[in-house]
Amino acid sequence: VQLQASGGGLVQAGGSLRLSCAASGHTFSSYGMGWFRQAPGKEREFVAAINWSGGTTYYADSVKGRFTISRDNAKNMVYLQMNSLKPEDTAVYYCAARRVAASTRLYEYDYWGQGTLVTVSS
Repeated sequence: VQLQASGGGLVQAGGSLRLSCAASGHTFSSYGMGWFRQAPGKEREFVAAINWSGGTTYYADSVKGRFTISRDNAKNMVYLQMNSLKPEDTAVYYCAARRVAASTRLYEYDYWGQGTLVTVSS
């Protein structure tokens, strides 16, 4: 599976962005998908994940209620809708894939996209 993240940019605090992740491969619908982020000088951290059908989602406490993960298996796409953005959300955001189940654990993912930068100004 090859992943291509997009949609990052500069936004003011309180604003919104939608990140997209395009996946190649005809078995996309069998993969759990996740979004992770890495701020400057910090470790990569879990943001959100979604299982193969879209029926189960997971969120980090820091984004719960503000971010929404979704997927469209017909288009091989995963999305991260980010609302009420805060300066502390500034990071490079990565999408990732793993077979079967979604996970909140970074090391359980097999495939990674290249990342897209989100900058939230105060």
